[in-house]
Amino acid sequence: MKQVYVWLLVCVLSLSACSPDKPSFKSIDLTGADYALGFDLPDQFGQRRQLADFKGKVVVVFFGFTQCPDFCPTTLNEWVQIKQTLGAKGDALQPVFITLDPERDTPELLKAYMAGFDPSFIALIPELKDLPTLAKQFKIYYKKVETGTSGHYSLDHSAGTYVYDTNGRLRLYAKYGSGPQAMAQDIGKLLP
Repeated sequence: MKQVYVWLLVCVLSLSACSPDKPSFKSIDLTGADYALGFDLPDQFGQRRQLADFKGKVVVVFFGFTQCPDFCPTTLNEWVQIKQTLGAKGDALQPVFITLDPERDTPELLKAYMAGFDPSFIALIPELKDLPTLAKQFKIYYKKVETGTSGHYSLDHSAGTYVYDTNGRLRLYAKYGSGPQAMAQDIGKLLP
């Protein structure tokens, strides 16, 4: 009897731990967050895209730029691996890359860049003037850093991935370096 009482007390103090309907994730669970709720931006083909366009798919959103030497190509390569790991369910994964460098990341450049990873990957291009507001809405850090060469620059930026479920609800934030296996497991839990 005492063990049952202790178990009930633990359940009351930590309802989510006792809920059979709530999966546990390796990523940070953001379910119910009031930020990063969507976008309305043109893609690399000039078509306006919103989160609702991808209903029925798990959408992963990452902010970066094509001249990024490490975080961005590594993350995009991981998305390729995640799709492969998911097998037949991989088609229900929609990666979305939002450029933080609309000055240099032209639609033509982004078409080639995305195709180099997977032709189904979407790149979104905000207007430069709208970028600060968008970054604030997604709690994304970015800063232009002069490289010392006249007119050349790089960008410091956040390197995590937002994950939306098949109904377009923000669910997870995966830190950079989580690895494709952990993310594939989390995404698999969001797929029907």
